[in-house]
Formats: sequence, C-alpha cells, structure tokens
Amino acid sequence: MSWAARRRFIILFILGAIAAAFFAIVSIATFYKAPSCTDTTQNQDEEGIDCGGSCPYLCTAQRQPPTILFTKAISNGVGRTDVAALVENKNATAAAKNVPYAVTLYGDDRTILQTVSGTLDLPPGATVPVFISGVVSGNQRVANVFLDIATSSPKWFVLSPDPRIVPLVSDTKPSGTVSAPRIETVLTNQSVTRLTNVEVVVIVRDAQGIVIAASKTIVSVIPAQGQATATFTWNNAFSGVPASIEVVPVIPLF
Repeated sequence: MSWAARRRFIILFILGAIAAAFFAIVSIATFYKAPSCTDTTQNQDEEGIDCGGSCPYLCTAQRQPPTILFTKAISNGVGRTDVAALVENKNATAAAKNVPYAVTLYGDDRTILQTVSGTLDLPPGATVPVFISGVVSGNQRVANVFLDIATSSPKWFVLSPDPRIVPLVSDTKPSGTVSAPRIETVLTNQSVTRLTNVEVVVIVRDAQGIVIAASKTIVSVIPAQGQATATFTWNNAFSGVPASIEVVPVIPLF
C-alpha cells in the first residue's frame, strides 16, 4: 500500500470513528431512558416494579390490604338507599391517598341495582368511615351491598406518626323523638390550628351490633383549642333500638 493510500485509509478510519461515536451519542440520547419510578420496570434499587427503595411508593405486597369491616345498606325513602361502611388500614407506618373504591347494590335476584364509586384516604393505623347518602336504587329491595377496593389500588407510602389533627369526640347524646331522631356530639380541637369544614360520620348500632342508622354532617369551624357541636338528624325512625353510637371525624391526608 502506498503512502497516499495509507493516508487516505487513516483519514477515512478517523472520520468513520467520529461518525460512529456521533451516531452512538445521538442514539443514546434518543432511545435511552434513565431508570425511574414511573418506567414500569424494576430497576435501580427498587424492591418491585416502581416501588420500594428510593421510590416514594411502597410495594403493595409488603403491606396489608385495606380491611372492609362492614358495608350496610339503609333505606332512605322510596327508591333511595344510604350506604355506610368502615375501612381499616392495619399498616401502622404506611398510608395511601385518594384510594378508589366501588360500592355495588344488589337486589333479591342478584341483579345489580346501582354502582357508585369514590375515593378515600387511608391514614396509618386508622379506621375510616364511608357514608353515601341517597343512592338511587329503584323499586326493588336492596338485598346486599358490597364495598370493594382492589388490592393494587392503594399507593402506599411511609407515614409515621399520623400527622393529622383529629378532633376528640365527647358528650355524644341522642335526643329528638322516635320518629325524628337526633344525635349531638362535641368535637374538641386541642391544637393551635383552626379546623374548617370537618366531615363527621355517625354510626348507630343496636344491642346485637347491627348498624341501624348512619349519617354525615359538616362542621364549618372548630376553633383552635376550642370546641364545636356536630348535630345529626333523621326524618324517619331507626329500624331498631339504639345501643351504641360511634362518631368518627374524617380528616384527609395532606
């Protein structure tokens, strides 16, 4: 090979190497995606797909799923039904926000009368009430009702201790008449933060522990280090004799 040919070969080789390096850089920049917590792949230090390790969400398999303690349908006039439920988060150091749920009402012949959906927060180690008023159920009797939360729905994250300001409940007293029951309770805010628009749910049980009534109200203001009264009323008599009353403030996660 002559000197001129060798020179041309070296120049072409260098140009080819530069072109190959440039193509490799462009390809990496175009097609390579750095590992992340949203790439649907278990990589970096993740313990599962997009969960655990340095990712903000915990792996579902490592947490206990929400427990539905009960779901109850309560007649609310012709063609309408109230639904009450309690959902427990047994994870003492894990929480989940905006967890979707579905409530399905069934008739005597297992026909689906209505399905409604919503979301709820699951604070660590807390029991959260769900109350849905006036679900349109038609002319058939509601034979069963179920609240379902898919195991994969909660996006768990570490949260300990519970940072919420939950007012204390005291002096819960039934009043009113048999045909128009009434319940009042005192909510005490022990913090230095004013609480506004506090949702409060009441669940009434008979001596056998069966839920016979439920309701929800909004307390507009509970002053810092102060108190407010939550009042619940019904236009119809309870389906049984009240034996216990449970009042639960619903404080969302922030």
